Amino acid sequence: MKANSTAIEVRQRAGETEKMTVNVGVVDLGHVDLLVQEGFYSNRSDLVRTALRNQLALHADVVKQAVARRTLSVGLLHYSRADLEAVLAAGQRLQIQVVGLARIADDVSPELALATIESVHVLGALQASPAVRRALSDRIH
Repeated sequence: MKANSTAIEVRQRAGETEKMTVNVGVVDLGHVDLLVQEGFYSNRSDLVRTALRNQLALHADVVKQAVARRTLSVGLLHYSRADLEAVLAAGQRLQIQVVGLARIADDVSPELALATIESVHVLGALQASPAVRRALSDRIH
């Protein structure tokens, strides 16, 4: 069963953010701080987010081609217990492939996850209970 079935919610933009740590040289950091002081950006994070968006826009065609070639869903995929029970009842298994956020509801048991999720490929973030993460650890790539 494909990850973007009608029972599963897909959104272009999730309202959540993830923290990313970036190491930069002291001279680059000084330049960043100077631009912030001069009012070009409100803070360091604002500059980094702007630079990241600009680079993503620059490579948008490559990203679109890769998403299509790899049959990835883009955005937020949320799997509720009811969604996975329906997958189980249909005798199917999920291959979760997403650029963004894949979320498995807290009420999903490790047994249900194992019975319904064949593999998980997330470019971004996966939110699941610690027990479900442990159960799927050999299926998460």
